[in-house]
Amino acid sequence: MSREPDETLEVLRGVWSAQGQTAADLDETAGEGKSCKRMASVGFNEMAGDNTDLRTAWRARLEREGKLNPGGGSLADLVLGSAEPGR
Repeated sequence: MSREPDETLEVLRGVWSAQGQTAADLDETAGEGKSCKRMASVGFNEMAGDNTDLRTAWRARLEREGKLNPGGGSLADLVLGSAEPGR
């Protein structure tokens, strides 16, 4: 399994060579080479609107979609397991 990425790279190099492409062509196609974008302004605040906080908006959406479990516990219960015996 560890050889798979190396084999994949070799296949790609073979395709590029057969088409006469070089690393410069790849750089030109890909642009500056930066794949990450600034994520500071990404979020879900628009979902809440003006009159509702984000938590209430998420609960309302989950309820509309039939995904809200009213008896659900906390995130810690989900990750660490319920504190109730026999569960």
